[in-house]
Amino acid sequence: MTTDQVLADGDVQLSHDLVARALDQWQSERPDLDVSPQGVIGRVQRLSARLSDEIAAEHAHHGLDDDEYDVLTTLRRTGEPYEMTSGELARLAVVTTVEMDRRIDRLAETGLVTRTGDALVALTLTGRSVADEAFTAHVANEHRLIGPLSPSERADLERLLARWIEALEGPDHVSR
Repeated sequence: MTTDQVLADGDVQLSHDLVARALDQWQSERPDLDVSPQGVIGRVQRLSARLSDEIAAEHAHHGLDDDEYDVLTTLRRTGEPYEMTSGELARLAVVTTVEMDRRIDRLAETGLVTRTGDALVALTLTGRSVADEAFTAHVANEHRLIGPLSPSERADLERLLARWIEALEGPDHVSR
């Protein structure tokens, strides 16, 4: 893959990556179709897969999978007393309560959370420490991953992605 080149007017000429090659092939085979959306969607999908792999690897350094990380950091960000019902956690994670109970059971087995009365799930002191360490590393990893973009590019991308998501889901859509 070639590197991107900055043109005289400041625009960036995209490298000829796998997506560009596929677009070229489709243009040759199906010139009757406008396949240009694949340029964006194909790259977003490739980026999503790569980011997921990079993030999962960072969580694994803390002995967590993505689901366990999500439960711990959700509890941690709620503030003291760092507890929620399993139903609230399931709703926030957009999973069934059965799936959330599996996650909670795994974390309880390792001493990172406890189940208390009224179906509450609470971080233990160890769980809070692991959540803090994992989150600190996670944020540093995100800075590394977004590092190739300038601050203005980051702001533009965030604005565009937020606009795209809202157009697809609506302003009141609840998801991850």
